[in-house]
Amino acid sequence: MTFSVLANDSRGAVGMAVTSSSPAVAARCIHLRAGVGGAASQNVTDPRLGTALLDALEDSGDARGALEAVVRDRELIEHRQLTVLGLNGSGAAHSGSESLGVHHHRVGTRVVAAGNMLSSPQVVDAIVDSFEGSTGELEERLLHALSAGLSAGGEAGPVHSAGLAVVREVPWCETDLRVDWSETPVSDLRALLDVWLPQRDDYVTRGLNPASAPSYGVPGDE
Repeated sequence: MTFSVLANDSRGAVGMAVTSSSPAVAARCIHLRAGVGGAASQNVTDPRLGTALLDALEDSGDARGALEAVVRDRELIEHRQLTVLGLNGSGAAHSGSESLGVHHHRVGTRVVAAGNMLSSPQVVDAIVDSFEGSTGELEERLLHALSAGLSAGGEAGPVHSAGLAVVREVPWCETDLRVDWSETPVSDLRALLDVWLPQRDDYVTRGLNPASAPSYGVPGDE
């Protein structure tokens, strides 16, 4: 019911974009940690596995080893689809034998994509190819790749939610955008990103040093 792209930009940023026929997909599937990397738990989602992957990645620094440690002897793991990516660019993925419908995953250069209940495996390939061929801000590249997957056929049915998050140096997501239910969630996510990106760095400044932050531009804060 979901397809996603997890990637980093070689400059310390890591992020993920995801869309699904289910509501509020980003709340369950996106897992990011500054200075460590990112992970996704999808298909029949167990959000605990995202945290477990990041813990294992932080301990070892190796995506493949982290995935193997989490998957090994894990109950119900054949129902799970997982991706993990370290800041060094190494990635790994697991699609259990009980993954729903047409499913596929692929590890590329600084990018991992995975999906289930897809119109075809080429959806995942389009995502990876799009990311690898893109430039610019990581947020833009992730959304471009997600849109490429949608254009390549997306899910077998309509998608209704989408999300995009990126973490950099500060210990919170600099970008964390979600469309929890819509007939056009990826287009709506694009509109949100267009509003957010010009303000993103200002909100980091407000967190770290409010005295030097620009005004909010609202009545009472001119």
